[in-house]
Amino acid sequence: MENRWVIKEVADEQVVDRLAKELGISSKLTNLLAQRGVSSFDEAKAFFRPSLDALHDPFLMKDMNKAVDRILQAIASDENIMIYGDYDVDGTTAVSLVYTFLKNIHKKIEFYIPDRYLEGYGISPKGIDTAAEHNVKLIIALDCGIKAIDKVSYAAEKGIDFIIGDHHRPGDSIPAAVAVLDPKQDDCPYPFKHLSGAGVGFKLVQALSNKLKINDKKTFESLDLLAISIAADIVPITGENRILAYYGLKQINSNPRPGVFSILKSSGFERVTENGKGKMVFTREITISDLVFVVGPRINAAGRIKDATDSVRLLISNHDEYAEKLGGEINVLNTTRRDLDTSITQEAIDMINASEKLKNKKTTVLFKEEWHKGVIGIVASRLIEQFYKPTIVLTLADGLITGSARSVKDFDIYDAIDSCSHLLEHFGGHMYAAGLAMKPKNLPAFMDAFEAYAEAHLTKDMMLPEIEIDEELYLSDINSRFYRILKQFAPFGPGNMTPLFVSQNLIDTGYAKAVGKNGGSRHLKFEAVHKDHSGNPVKAIAFNMGEYCEEMKKGKSFSLCYHLDENTWQGNTSLQLRVKDIRFEDEFSG
Repeated sequence: MENRWVIKEVADEQVVDRLAKELGISSKLTNLLAQRGVSSFDEAKAFFRPSLDALHDPFLMKDMNKAVDRILQAIASDENIMIYGDYDVDGTTAVSLVYTFLKNIHKKIEFYIPDRYLEGYGISPKGIDTAAEHNVKLIIALDCGIKAIDKVSYAAEKGIDFIIGDHHRPGDSIPAAVAVLDPKQDDCPYPFKHLSGAGVGFKLVQALSNKLKINDKKTFESLDLLAISIAADIVPITGENRILAYYGLKQINSNPRPGVFSILKSSGFERVTENGKGKMVFTREITISDLVFVVGPRINAAGRIKDATDSVRLLISNHDEYAEKLGGEINVLNTTRRDLDTSITQEAIDMINASEKLKNKKTTVLFKEEWHKGVIGIVASRLIEQFYKPTIVLTLADGLITGSARSVKDFDIYDAIDSCSHLLEHFGGHMYAAGLAMKPKNLPAFMDAFEAYAEAHLTKDMMLPEIEIDEELYLSDINSRFYRILKQFAPFGPGNMTPLFVSQNLIDTGYAKAVGKNGGSRHLKFEAVHKDHSGNPVKAIAFNMGEYCEEMKKGKSFSLCYHLDENTWQGNTSLQLRVKDIRFEDEFSG
């Protein structure tokens, strides 16, 4: 699929030059800082050295005082409290985080995760009935509930109070809960609007800690869970999220809780003794990408295939042996999930390729009642990788057609689904991901309405995958010091993506070859140098681009879009270009 290359504008020249002098680093690096909103020495210091002291006062969040007072009242009255959360990574980490904290100060705590298939997303009548059966007087809902108006009223009839801790967009009305914590409420003054569900849960913990004068060590001991939530829920890694992710990653790398370690271990990560000091370290640093692609899917797998309650049990466990056993079982579930994902994705691709009507539409909406509900969100993401259209994948569950939606850059799929809300039983989500349910009779009308919205709002450019490039580099800009400072821009993620560079007028030095497992030719290895031979050659690897090898061997000049990383081989480490895209000769247009 052809990609559209877009190079960001160079930041304010005066800011870039001043920062370069003040920090004593390359202007290429200070341009990256300025693009990320850093314009002073103090801001650069805060960026490179995140501090927990910079976190916002949790009581700035609307209703936080009410939430804290109601929890303290429940503790004083020895009431039963239920922590209720969604079945995905954000929900289960949020429940684990708040449950672990409250369990230390109040014994009558239990948690509840709804069954994805029997209860669906969010707060369910069954969950409330279970709470009533256990004489629960207070439910703290995390990562869900902002639209649960009827459910909160139903709970009130049973004498149960609700505290809502959510981060999704509110509807026109807010549930009549004791407290509603959601920074996306229009009248919420909290300065940072992009917390994950577990992030909102953490702010509640932080507020309780402040009120009870609990030391910071206890307050921050679950930042590892929060980092997993931030990574898996794809929230911006800016502001508070960047600080929290930074310290959460430090905790995972230095002292992972038994559940997290069991996931990493079952995924092939190993720890060794560092330099004979007795301290155990991973053989390579755990990054946000590892949380997104390794840890998150395994936590999710329990809820997709079996029961997300197991994910919470794993994450709150203090026992190494139990955690290792449960982590191994969840890893097996993840293998099952991956097999289902692969087979359903191929089935969906075949459906599209067999239909000219589907291929010519601006959207992809597919339905098959036998598809496994637990993986259709993943399948929707895979279809976007293949066809790059707003995509909804649907299946049948409990008499309703339910599904997951994923979007392309700049197309708000939440708004698109909202425009069809008269045909839906319920829906919720974000700009780029959402869930929905409808009666089977409404599917044809929904497909037409959704396509009509896309026809009106999708531009030609939005239908072409965009590669946003931070800046142009000459190969001579690349050295070990440049890369050492670049690594300090981490943790990377939305709002602070791994810098992507472009270099033009390059040729191969003559060593290009197609490589792969068992003598295959799937990938491309080569050594790039500028056409005028200025600067030193730099090694490069281009995964899944082996077909370009012959073109490169012909001596054609090309432009590369790439990340910088390190390659270690036989004990030697060197910098290399990890190529994202290649354009030969006159193909590059900026």
